[in-house]
Amino acid sequence: MSLIRLAELYSPGELLMLQSLLDGSGIAYVLRHANMSSLYPGIPALTSQVFVEERELPRAEHLLDRLRLEVRDVSDEIPGSG
Repeated sequence: MSLIRLAELYSPGELLMLQSLLDGSGIAYVLRHANMSSLYPGIPALTSQVFVEERELPRAEHLLDRLRLEVRDVSDEIPGSG
């Protein structure tokens, strides 16, 4: 079994969302430094890391891409400015 790093997360909220997606999709994962960002907030070197098996990487990356689109998609247009 070969583990590949899927993501480095800087906040507990991001970690929880990704864990929920992976759990719901039946993708096994390993966490490294799961609580570091909450113990030492604001230190970029202390991030949580999520690893998945190499064979699950394409599915996991697809989920992560969808999460990035839904959470971080910000329009340049300001509502009501039209």
